[in-house]
Amino acid sequence: MTQKLLHTCYRIKDREASLKFYTEVFDFKVMRDRRFPNHQFDLLYLQVPGSDFELELTYNYDSDGYTIGDGFSHMAIGVDDLQAQHQKCKEAGYETTELKGLPGQKASYFFVSDPDGYRLEVMENKNLAV
Repeated sequence: MTQKLLHTCYRIKDREASLKFYTEVFDFKVMRDRRFPNHQFDLLYLQVPGSDFELELTYNYDSDGYTIGDGFSHMAIGVDDLQAQHQKCKEAGYETTELKGLPGQKASYFFVSDPDGYRLEVMENKNLAV
């Protein structure tokens, strides 16, 4: 039986702020924007070019925000230029860590938080082990 991961879902409190983060700071593209106003929610499905894995953003109209569980840590994304992406995140005003490396290794990643507090680990594509 063939299996593959399809999507991860984040519940968001500000539709426009989340779209700005994922589409302007990163290169996610909106694949589907499904609106259900009679049921008070929207579903946005985003992808990065070259991937079929999706990030589903669920916007519930009546939510004041969500508490992120302490068992969830982050989602990771690979980029071509780690330094440039780090600078872009900082300049855009998002909570961004300094560049980090595993013990005894050079800096190869950083974390950035989206408008809802979900963390993305950002790694350089050339440093990703297959």
